[in-house]
Amino acid sequence: MTTLTAQDKTAILLETMPWLRHHRGKYVVIKYGGNAMVDDSLMHAFAQDVLFLHQWGVKPVVVHGGGPQINQMLSRVGLDAPFTKGLRVTTEDVMEIVRMVLIGKVQRELVSLLNVQGYQAIGLAGEDAGLFQAQRTPAWVDGEAVDIGLVGTITHVNAQPLMALVDSGFIPVVSSVAPNQDAPSGVLNINADSAAAALAGAIGAEKLIMLTDVEGLYANYPDPNSLISRLSRSELAALVPTLDSGMAPKMTAALAALEQGVPRVHVIDGRQPHSMLLEVFTDEGVGTMITTDGNEGEDQ
Repeated sequence: MTTLTAQDKTAILLETMPWLRHHRGKYVVIKYGGNAMVDDSLMHAFAQDVLFLHQWGVKPVVVHGGGPQINQMLSRVGLDAPFTKGLRVTTEDVMEIVRMVLIGKVQRELVSLLNVQGYQAIGLAGEDAGLFQAQRTPAWVDGEAVDIGLVGTITHVNAQPLMALVDSGFIPVVSSVAPNQDAPSGVLNINADSAAAALAGAIGAEKLIMLTDVEGLYANYPDPNSLISRLSRSELAALVPTLDSGMAPKMTAALAALEQGVPRVHVIDGRQPHSMLLEVFTDEGVGTMITTDGNEGEDQ
């Protein structure tokens, strides 16, 4: 910014104005994960972006994962939890670690980071105020159901308590675990992308923003020249069966959000500081934007 002229800075501010006006008063769900969660400078940049949205009247809701931190703790205690189709195989012992890391460590650190600036971030889990209900589900490999343990899909969202918090000025930070509807004393591990999608649909979010460890969605992964800037829901649906196991759950969640009425899903590179603001508040944007069918030509 120090190399920009006063005219350059003015142009940037003017470019943000219509986007600030458009998003003011609307819910935006942000799925936070990957390298953005383990690099101190990226964590601080993310917190600044969320606070910027909040300050300008946008209503951000953060849903977080914690894969790197869970892996680190599992390694420390000597537990193995491989992935099947991008989903972590979760035994009871692994679930105990997942719950401890997500709610007791990752969520606490993010809430504290946001509150350093004097804002009212508050931590929630799927168990709080009946926010989520979930059902245990398998992974599907070559058309066959494979048991992956205590992994679930959200079947119900009780959004009213969360929306009341947001409308009162709070920034919810939601951990992706949920009560098992078929075993009331049990808790299930929920893919954070699918949790964010379910929540975005339930609160009528204007958009779902997914931070990843790549620039966006590639037509021919990992060729960076094949980055897709925008596509429609039906175009994405046709691509999903061809995607690798790392991107498939994320894009399946994006489809679910669109089908629940979320107008736009943005897939952006969380490794780049302030990529979220560039996507939301500039004409060109970054990453990949997916829209509901019929809205392909609309911006941001």
